Amino acid sequence: MKIFSKILTWFILPLCIVGLAFLCVKSVMQPVDFQKQQTAREKVAIQRLKDIRTLQVAFKSETGHFASTIDSLIAFYNDGTIKVVMQVGSNDDSLAVANTAKLKRRRPKISAAEMLDLYNNGEALVFKIESKIPVKDTLCNRPDFVADSLKYIPYSGGQEVLLESIVKTVSGVKVPLFEASMPYKALLNGMDHQLIVNLVAEREDTDRYPGLKVGSVTSPNNNAGNWE
Repeated sequence: MKIFSKILTWFILPLCIVGLAFLCVKSVMQPVDFQKQQTAREKVAIQRLKDIRTLQVAFKSETGHFASTIDSLIAFYNDGTIKVVMQVGSNDDSLAVANTAKLKRRRPKISAAEMLDLYNNGEALVFKIESKIPVKDTLCNRPDFVADSLKYIPYSGGQEVLLESIVKTVSGVKVPLFEASMPYKALLNGMDHQLIVNLVAEREDTDRYPGLKVGSVTSPNNNAGNWE
């Protein structure tokens, strides 16, 4: 009995204390670690949604409406072009402004290319030139950008970004709208299930989207993200 008491005092009780301390620390650190992982994943997801927004805005400027699928955006990035307007000369140059006005009176159908030739030969002019350049040479132009990845929610195991686009009548005016979203249940895939459930419930209880979203198909919001 004395031997058992000594074993209990020297070995079993200390192990129980250590175990309880570990469980206490784990219960405190689990939400902290969850928040760190959530923040890291959201950073990647937000950049992807910003890229989708950038391409959607450019797509609309060329077509008059937003793309209805991510595949359309990827094709637009890979093969599309956008219009770029470049100003030659300065409107603050009174001589250039006067010369341009005289030139257009003499030659009302003069092209921008012809005006550029005159400008390059030393004539003071001010005008604009429109040109088409590949989308991929201008937008999302950074080393880590991969167009095909736009389709997928990061860390989700291949789940796709939810994309919707509509034309809605607002105050009698037809307004193109789009919305791209990533639910937390997909974005936080593999993380603590109960903490995900709690996060989603908290968002829904406060009437907020349980995830990350850019744009809105219910009301114009200037294509804002819900993290902004």
